Amino acid sequence: MPGRLQNKVALITGAGSGIGLESSLLFASEGANVLLVDVALTGAQKGLGLIQERYPNVKADVFQADVGKEHDVRAAVDKAVQVFGRLDIMFNNAGIMHPEDDNALNTEERIWDLTMQINLKGVWWGCKYAILAMRQNKRDDQLGLHEGGSIINTASFVAIRGAATPQLAYTASKGAVLAMSRELAMVHAKEGIRVNALCPGPLKTPLLMDFLDTPEKRDRRLVHLPMGRFGEAVELAKAALFLASDDSSYVTGSDFIVDGGLSAAYVTALGEPKLPPPTSLI
Repeated sequence: MPGRLQNKVALITGAGSGIGLESSLLFASEGANVLLVDVALTGAQKGLGLIQERYPNVKADVFQADVGKEHDVRAAVDKAVQVFGRLDIMFNNAGIMHPEDDNALNTEERIWDLTMQINLKGVWWGCKYAILAMRQNKRDDQLGLHEGGSIINTASFVAIRGAATPQLAYTASKGAVLAMSRELAMVHAKEGIRVNALCPGPLKTPLLMDFLDTPEKRDRRLVHLPMGRFGEAVELAKAALFLASDDSSYVTGSDFIVDGGLSAAYVTALGEPKLPPPTSLI
């Protein structure tokens, strides 16, 4: 039975760990050809090896790029088109949460600028060059391919609700990603290019766990989570799969919130979840 992304081409940034790595594996399992992009290739190469081992019928490759540099982003998109012939899915997932990011009084300008360079400009450039590539896509009924494509930008629940711990530059950058995604969705809707923002809640990934480096910080986040646990990267990968696939063909400009109920909660319940988290694909 064909997968939901059969024959499609996906470029995933931040593919060396967390959501990006899980999405690379999941997309490949659904038939996509995948370019795994990361600033450091160790994790991406691990993902490439797993794809080649588990899904020999799809094509995959890695590409080293710093999304804070426009040239690198453009080169990554060019690489995907060169290797696979087109680009159907752009998952702008790479981002940083700097340990020195704090409140308005303590966050230094260099931290602010670095965060915006990667989290906001990097997504802008990813959208820009993905749109240019997707405009070249031709319909192929035999392969089940369409014109246009799907762009997924990783924002955050903090773009909607604010963070429990000070991280001003990160929160501001993700709010901007959310607004930018909505506008791009409107501008390019009639071209068949869908743009959606994926808004994760707190996840058990290195990006957040390195930031929540004390039991006190972790407990402060957990108290707001109705499910009583951090999310898993594979849960966000499954949400990204929906946005990437034709299952979401009438979805664009959305704030797709996957946060364990955090943004809906006023009073939260504590304790362990009744059901265990899903199994990772790794």
